[in-house]
Parts: sequence; structure tokens; C-alpha cells
Amino acid sequence: MLEFLKEIWHYTPGTITILYFVTVVFIAVLIVLENRNPIKTISWVLVLITLPVLGIIIYLFFGQEYRKKKMFSKKGLYYLEKLRKQTQNQLRRLPQNEHLFEEKTLSKKHLINLMLANSNALLTDNNQVTILKDGQETFPAIFQAIQNAKHHIHLEYYIIENDKLGNQLKDLLVQKAGQGIEIRFIYDDVGSWQLPKKYIRELSEAGVKIDCFMRVRFPMLTSRVNYRNHRKIVVIDGEIGFTGGLNIADRYMNGTKLLGKWRDTHLMVRGSAATSLQIVFMADWYFVSKEILKGEAYFRELPQGEGKLMQVVSSGPDSDWESIGQAYFSAIASAKERVFIATPYLIPTPDIIYGMKTVALGGVDIRVLLPEKCDAFFPKWGTDSYIEELLEAGVKIYHYKPGFTHSKVIVADGIFSSVGTANLDFRSLETNFEVNALVYDEETASSLENYFYQDFNSSEQLILSQWQQRDKWRKAMESFARILSPML
Repeated sequence: MLEFLKEIWHYTPGTITILYFVTVVFIAVLIVLENRNPIKTISWVLVLITLPVLGIIIYLFFGQEYRKKKMFSKKGLYYLEKLRKQTQNQLRRLPQNEHLFEEKTLSKKHLINLMLANSNALLTDNNQVTILKDGQETFPAIFQAIQNAKHHIHLEYYIIENDKLGNQLKDLLVQKAGQGIEIRFIYDDVGSWQLPKKYIRELSEAGVKIDCFMRVRFPMLTSRVNYRNHRKIVVIDGEIGFTGGLNIADRYMNGTKLLGKWRDTHLMVRGSAATSLQIVFMADWYFVSKEILKGEAYFRELPQGEGKLMQVVSSGPDSDWESIGQAYFSAIASAKERVFIATPYLIPTPDIIYGMKTVALGGVDIRVLLPEKCDAFFPKWGTDSYIEELLEAGVKIYHYKPGFTHSKVIVADGIFSSVGTANLDFRSLETNFEVNALVYDEETASSLENYFYQDFNSSEQLILSQWQQRDKWRKAMESFARILSPML
């Protein structure tokens, strides 16, 4: 018997090696057959080959592709079908309505057309827009709108923390629930993983309907770790909406000792754009709760008006197209005069970086505002890996010095503006659930550009010859981060 066991043990290592090799090859073939971005495909295959065992574990957590698989059924969501019919009608009539656009707006008609076609982003023209440049402006405005709510409050956040700001929000919601106001609250299970059960229980016991987005439990559903709801949405009574870069945590108001002041951008909208944000929320609410919200209180009619021209565009693994990524690419590649970009992480898809370099070489004034200090070292290294080639093409890059810039803003040609939740990186553009507000308006673009100029004046412009002198070990880390960035 002993000799038999020894014989088995003698062949076990070789058998395990063969099984592991077969598993790696099988997974690699599956990745190739999914027809992903070639860069992502190569990156995943390299991880499987170079990281024995760990590579398979990482793939199971982060690597499975769900974009072309519908993550949840939208059957029964009548307002989405109604929205689709309205946008298709707009798409058909757009060529006949060009006379309604100002000359500058007409230059971005291709963007309007694109958003109608790829994400049913309804074009509305009766909107008021208020730019909120940081937490000091954003949270008082949100809390005041919540305080004035008459019928319902809808909130959706990636991060909620049990700190001073988080508890201020909780207390206000408890108060409003006590007044009979309907409150629905979505939080992301990964982004808010530190949120204690007591916090959630207190809201629930007060009458707030609160649920998490894609709960993660190991080992089941591990692939869902990689598909997170990064949206920040607040809608009050279907009339006022908020979206942008700020989550619910003290650092978004006061910054941190390590990073300094937190520079971020949010929008407050009134009008039909708030209804568009409401539609995004209602679809997400159906996903987490299976409750279909009906009635004019939630889905208001969309009248024409004399306000700002806007589209609200959402994207995620359940979308047919990478809508926000296409918006970014189109805005950058079609720019004629200037493009200003603010993003905390610059890890762009190949088409976007190609577009940035092309327009810069063509004489367009393209500027990118990045944080000098970052809240995560890996995205920082990945971002830095793209800087040299952009500088070589003539892109102007600035490091924000007073603190951490977390804004996700693009302004093009003094008429197009995008403010929302999507960073200029692979995760936001290909993996996460995101939402952005697109505004076609000179006044809004001018105001955002003025904030850019203020930020540029508080930043250091990077010089190519100086940037090339950075340490070799740092260049090596950048290269390593660049390879892995498309996967994470």
C-alpha cells in the first residue's frame, strides 16, 4: 500500500502541471474567442502565463466579459420604450430641425446624433444648469434640495461613508421619511463596502427604501467585483437633478491631509434633463429591487423650452455601445479650436489617445489637467505612462498642485461640455456603470473654461525634456501598470 501511494505521489506534480497548462490554454482560447480589444486580450493572456495560479484567480475575479451579455432584463420598463420611441423620432427629424440650432451648436450636431443613436440620450432644451465647483458648493445645494422635497427623493452613489457628511445625509433622509416623503437609495456594494449595517438599518427602519447594487459574495458572483455602479445621481421630485464626480464622504468636502484640497465638479439641473437622470435611476432601481415606478410623478412629460440644450448619456456593461467613450472620442477628434480635459486618471483607450495626438498635431489647443498627487498609486503609474507620447504630439499637460483634482470634465470649442462620473480610463469607459450630462451651450462652456484657467494657473505645466529625465525605476513601473491597466 505504501509503495502504491509513493507511486501516485511520484506522478502527482506532473499531472497537476499538465492540468494547469490545459486550464490556462482553455481560458486563453476563450479570451481570444471573445474578440475583445487586442490590448486587453494580450494583457490577460500574459497574466495567465506569467502568474501561475494567481493569474487564474485574478481572471475569475476581474476578467470575465459581460458587455455583450445583457446583465438584466429591461422588459416591462415602459418608460425606456417610450424614451426609445422619442429619441428615434428626434433622430429622424434632426436633419429637418437644423435651423433651430445656433451656428456653434450645429457644429456639434454629429455628437447629438451619435448620442441619440447609441444610447437613446434624449435631446432636451428647457434646462437650467448650475455648475458646482467643489464640495463646499455641491453638498449644501443637494441638502437644500432634499430639505425642500415634496414627493420623492432618489439617490444613487458609488461611495457612502459613515462619517460626518454621511451621517448628515442620513439624518436628513430620516427626517424627510418621517414627513412621508418617498425615498429610494442605491449604493454600490464594493464602493461602500465599509458602510456599517447599522447605518443601513437606521435608514430602512425610518422608511427609506435602500438597496445595494450587485452584492458580492465569495466565491459566488465573484465576476461582479469588476462591474461597479460608479454613478452619482440625485433626483428630487423629478424636477431637480444632480450628477458629477462627488461621492458622500468627508474627503469630498474637506480633502485629506495626504492629498490636500479636493477639487471636483458637479452639475445641478432643472428641467427635462432631471427627468433623463430620473430614467437612469429608475432602470437601476428596477435592477436592484424589481420595482417598476409608474406615474407622472416619476416620469414627467418633456416639454420644449428656451433653456440649455442637453443630453444625459449613460453607459455600462448592459449597454449596446460604449456610449460615453464614444462621446469622449467624438468630442476630442472633431475639435477645431480647443479641448480642455480634467480627469483624475488618464488611462485612455487606443482610439481616444490616437484622437488626442491627432488633433494636437493638427494645431488644436488640447490641454489635460491631472492631479500631481493621486489617491491610488497603480492608476497614477498607468496615467504617467501616457504623458510622454502626448507631450511629444503637442498635448499640454498640467499637474494640479493645490490638492487632488477628481473632476471628470471635457469642454470643446467653447460650445460642448461634458460633466459626469466617467473618468478617462478603461474602467469607466468599458467596465463601470456611468452617467454624464452633455451640454451644448456657450455660457456653460465659458464658465467651465474659466474654472479650467483658474486650475491651470494653480498647476505646473509639464515640459517634455524635463519629464524624460524621470527615474528609470519609475518608467519601469509605468510600463508594468500600463500593461495591466486595461484589465483592472
